[in-house]
Amino acid sequence: MSTEPSTPTDERLRDADRSQATILAAARDEFAEHGLGGARVDRIAERAGLNKRLIYYYFADKERLFQAVLEQAYRDIRAAEQDLHLLDLPPADAVRRLVEFTWNYYLAHPEFLTLLNSANLHRARHLTDSQRARELNTPLIETLGEILERGRREGSFRGGVDPLQLYVSIAGMAYFYLSNNHTLSAIFGRDLMAAKALQQRLSHMSDVILGYVLI
Repeated sequence: MSTEPSTPTDERLRDADRSQATILAAARDEFAEHGLGGARVDRIAERAGLNKRLIYYYFADKERLFQAVLEQAYRDIRAAEQDLHLLDLPPADAVRRLVEFTWNYYLAHPEFLTLLNSANLHRARHLTDSQRARELNTPLIETLGEILERGRREGSFRGGVDPLQLYVSIAGMAYFYLSNNHTLSAIFGRDLMAAKALQQRLSHMSDVILGYVLI
């Protein structure tokens, strides 16, 4: 079976997609390291190995580029969550899996946390104007709502649990611990990033969240 040959237009579109993906990856690292205020487009171009004018061609300015990086960061974590197939699991297993995933994703992607820190410093103005960011994040809350309702109907979960509040609690317990691990380790005299401490934290988070929703 033959396939249609690529056209020049197809090749240009693929080149554009590759260039934008390369720029976004370089910008993610630059913004994660220096924040929005300290990031420099010259360094992003150098990281990407591309002409600075190409960055402005695709993203207009540094502010738009930061917005695109945030959107891509949410796109990545939400896509990874979809791969969990939470709706195929029993409700309690699904909630536990989401807790474990969130914790492990934050550990594996510290740049995600630093990008959120930078976005919050600027009062999330880059996300407030982003319809795409809302579209990316809404399905997770809907999925969690379905899981909670199924657990309630089956008699394993209590009713009246707000899925948004529950997710904020899951994300917040992981986010605060990891974002503040240096100060917490210093004031309490314990290495909170040691392997044993990390496992204890995950067990604690799972127990707290499941203890809240289970009857």
